[in-house]
Amino acid sequence: MARSLSLLIVLFVFWLLLSGFFTPFLVAAGFGSALAVVWLSRRLGLVDAEAHPIGLLGRALFSYWPWLVKEIVVSAWTVTKIILHPRLPISPTLVEFRPLQKTDLGLVIHANSITLTPGTISIEVEPQRFLVHALTSDGAAGLAGSEMDSRCRALESAS
Repeated sequence: MARSLSLLIVLFVFWLLLSGFFTPFLVAAGFGSALAVVWLSRRLGLVDAEAHPIGLLGRALFSYWPWLVKEIVVSAWTVTKIILHPRLPISPTLVEFRPLQKTDLGLVIHANSITLTPGTISIEVEPQRFLVHALTSDGAAGLAGSEMDSRCRALESAS
């Protein structure tokens, strides 16, 4: 029930942010729409720990997201230096490694985090295998057993 209530609040707040109109009728229509979506989602069995992981919010918001933003900035700076270097010192590399995550949610968080970080992109994501393209061999070498992998595993275990 807590997940349904959380989903209702998230959907309603999202609707309010997108709408921008706060007349009684439109607010009631937004709440009714959010309620209908939650009801349908419950009937379809979609409101579960993986579809709406409210347990991740605190840990992700205060621990993982700031760390990921820092990694994105550092990586963007590194890629910028590589691109502006007169010799363009790139060494495109494909790397395959086994991720630590066990759930689909953990795999998705890890794969998206890799892709958000400039200079790397997740190409294939499977439960026992990631295939990632990296702009440099140094970037590729840092993927297997990385801090990102362990942080995503810790985040996954919190859900």
